[in-house]
This record gives sequence, C-alpha cells and structure tokens, in this order.
Amino acid sequence: MKIDLKNQKCQACTGDTPKFDEKQIIKYLSKLDNWSVNEEQKMIFKKLKFKNFNEALNFTNQVAHLAEEEGHHPDVSLGWGYVLIMLHTHSIKGLSINDFILAAKIDTID
Repeated sequence: MKIDLKNQKCQACTGDTPKFDEKQIIKYLSKLDNWSVNEEQKMIFKKLKFKNFNEALNFTNQVAHLAEEEGHHPDVSLGWGYVLIMLHTHSIKGLSINDFILAAKIDTID
C-alpha cells in the first residue's frame, strides 16, 4: 500500500492519541525528503538552507500558513540563510501521523 502523506489532513490529537513506535517512525520517515529523527524518537526535524535571510523568512511564512491550515504547528528556528523545522505532537510528547503529514506538505513548498 502506497502512503500518500501530502494528500492527507492533520486531525486533532488528544493525550489518548497513540505515539508512533520505532517501526512506524522508520516507515513514515522513509516517505519524507531528508528529514531526521532525534535520539529519543520524539521529534523529526529538517534544516533547510537559503541564499539570504529574506528567502528563509519567506519560506518560514509559507510554513506558518500551511501549519494554520493543518492545525498542527512546528517549532521553527530562523536565521540568516537557514530554517530549522522541528515537528512533534505536543499533546502526546512524541510523534503521530500529523507530524509526517505536515512534513510531507512542507516538502512541497517551493
């Protein structure tokens, strides 16, 4: 079965939403473009490089718009020529399908 994350919609999570286990994380991470998982397997992240601050800021604003549409919000670090996107599901202090859906959609931003 093909997993098409970018065409799915984030769903509201609660504290009862199950956390992804290591096998699920590896499976879904393989569907993304150059995302990594932290050692504790509680967050996925990606650092993107840009020519200057304005390009990085423009990308960040596009991510913000997408996050609002999805109702799932990343942690973002912005600097001269880079943006670091960090995704996790706050309510479960771990990873859920929403993190991978939003990551796939972020990868479609030009």
